[in-house]
Amino acid sequence: MRPLQMPYMFEDRTGHVAGSDYDDIYDRMFLRVVPHPRSPARNNNVLAIYSMGRRSTRHGDARHLERQPSVTLEFAGGAAGGLGNINFFYPPAPSMTMPMNRYLRKTAFFGGSLSRKFRASDGREYRWEHQSADGHEWSCISEENYLIAHYDLRQPHMPAYGVSGNTLTVHESFCHLSIDIMASLLIMRYIAEHNL
Repeated sequence: MRPLQMPYMFEDRTGHVAGSDYDDIYDRMFLRVVPHPRSPARNNNVLAIYSMGRRSTRHGDARHLERQPSVTLEFAGGAAGGLGNINFFYPPAPSMTMPMNRYLRKTAFFGGSLSRKFRASDGREYRWEHQSADGHEWSCISEENYLIAHYDLRQPHMPAYGVSGNTLTVHESFCHLSIDIMASLLIMRYIAEHNL
């Protein structure tokens, strides 16, 4: 008999694209998204995604400064914002940089910008869709049309105690793609936030 698989449910502490901790509620994985500490302008245009190894404290935890980020997202500067480059640092593979609009491509030539596909580190293609399935704010779907991850906003009637109440759910079979899913989701949320 196959064991029951529990999805990874990442609690989004702040709900902000430019900085939050995403902790699995079952303490299996902990991700941190912060402005990159070594970015030239020290602004929110360069974000770094770190795999933390353990739950972070609410304030002042600087352990991420001791490690290399898994991914950096360099958004174009200026008042209008824009897409820049994504940098992957997956050991033991060499680091890789590519333009975000090439990494996360529109699903249709004349389609909206809130439906995009990307090739993950497993070599397969996945797509993000905005408000398309079962009340999810964002849905990540495989080539076979299986829902592999979704980002949900806190329902207005639900209380939130010290966190945003938003969650990213990654089905356990795809947990090895959590960094890819997080990076692509942040870009999608940035696109929606800046109407790109």
